[in-house]
Amino acid sequence: MRFPLALSAKIAGHIVKHKVKRTPKFAMVLQLEPLHTCNLTCTGCGRIREYSTNLKDMVPLEKCLAVARECEAPMVSICGGEPLIYPKIEELIAGLLEQGRVLYICTNGVFMRKKMRDYLAAVYSPALEPKLAKLLETKLISEKEAETIRKSDEAARKKTVIRPTKWMYWNVHVDGLEFTHDLIVEREGVFKECVEAIKMAKIIGYQVATNTTVYKETDVQEIEDMFKYLSSLEVDGHTISPGYEYDAAKKDMVKRLGKQPEDFFLTRKMTRQKFAKIQDWGKAFTIFGTPVYQEFLAGKRELTCTAWAIPTYNVKGWKAPCYLMTDGHYDGYQEMLAKVNWEKYGVVDGIARDPRCENCMVHCGYDPSGALGTNYKSGDNWKNFSYNFGTKPKPYPFTPVLAERAFNGVSIGKGHLSQAKAAINSPRAAMNGAQAAFSRKEEAHDHASGGSCGSGDSTQRDELLAKIAESKKS
Repeated sequence: MRFPLALSAKIAGHIVKHKVKRTPKFAMVLQLEPLHTCNLTCTGCGRIREYSTNLKDMVPLEKCLAVARECEAPMVSICGGEPLIYPKIEELIAGLLEQGRVLYICTNGVFMRKKMRDYLAAVYSPALEPKLAKLLETKLISEKEAETIRKSDEAARKKTVIRPTKWMYWNVHVDGLEFTHDLIVEREGVFKECVEAIKMAKIIGYQVATNTTVYKETDVQEIEDMFKYLSSLEVDGHTISPGYEYDAAKKDMVKRLGKQPEDFFLTRKMTRQKFAKIQDWGKAFTIFGTPVYQEFLAGKRELTCTAWAIPTYNVKGWKAPCYLMTDGHYDGYQEMLAKVNWEKYGVVDGIARDPRCENCMVHCGYDPSGALGTNYKSGDNWKNFSYNFGTKPKPYPFTPVLAERAFNGVSIGKGHLSQAKAAINSPRAAMNGAQAAFSRKEEAHDHASGGSCGSGDSTQRDELLAKIAESKKS
């Protein structure tokens, strides 16, 4: 089967139950943001900009569990911010699993290996030695880390940890191959850390998915190469969606990077061009979502937005009207359903009801439409059934050439800071003190703490880009 039977049956049963009850609007997936703090500054992300005054705020653990019960969504996507920064993330995951939810932990991957080492320490026995040996052989853990796992004390064994289960996926953010991904997340080395975390997770026995956002500058062939490479790592599934024009991200882009949003985000026409092969990808790779949504992305049909089916809860409450736009926050899910005028939003028959919706084709608004039959066409139910319960595509064969194409950035000296480093390491730059300035800014790579990709401070990148501009003038 393309997806685990238990998961597909749970989702299908949820839809059938509400169809029988004639529930007009109900939640399919809860986007739960327990915090907006993040260790990266991804260029297209609106969260760390929109909620910049709330980055230290957190939703209490009990409230997180309560809102999941309130909306009764069978699936919960724990996002943010970076959810692995949330101090009670292990307890949150355990609590949601106890409620019977299917979980996606949406992470940038930087802290994954630390969390998995915590798990290994909590459950260590000699039976784990073959896995430890493989992790050591592939350099996914160090000898020191292996010894720490073997000698775990009582506190480590009693710690609540994130355990492998068929009901949970690590959902790792990967926006392209190495050069593109590191450029978008504004930090060199993140792609490599994501890959190592994915490899470690698969060795231990976790389910792993990836989440990709496509922007205007994303090359279509690169998307396909990314799927091939991730498939060769035996990743269990992929979510892919076009980027959306966050107002906060657009303003930050102009002010901080001197970049024009129209050169970064996709129009509806561009999205259809980028996703022209999405149905072929859906056959070759385990892409999450309905084939109806894939037809929509490819421009073969229209869908009506059903953002209420994937509601978002964060530090300010239930966010409306959708994950991407904020016209208000509400105390309760039913209150939000009742008070929001849903007819004001989305695109119907090619006409945007709200100008902000004009170019949006994002999965959180339109993928549930494909599952719920809001624009039903004869044969849609069979398409969805055969896709979800059909044969899972085989992993793409791994080859050294495929890996070489994947690591096309900092690994081969072509990272997005390489030009800046060359500029400041020139004799002239050294005379002007730029070399010393760079040395002070360069961050230590501490894999043991899980912080190999820095704190998210973009100062280093911004100053180096400024130096590039200066070097071109002189």
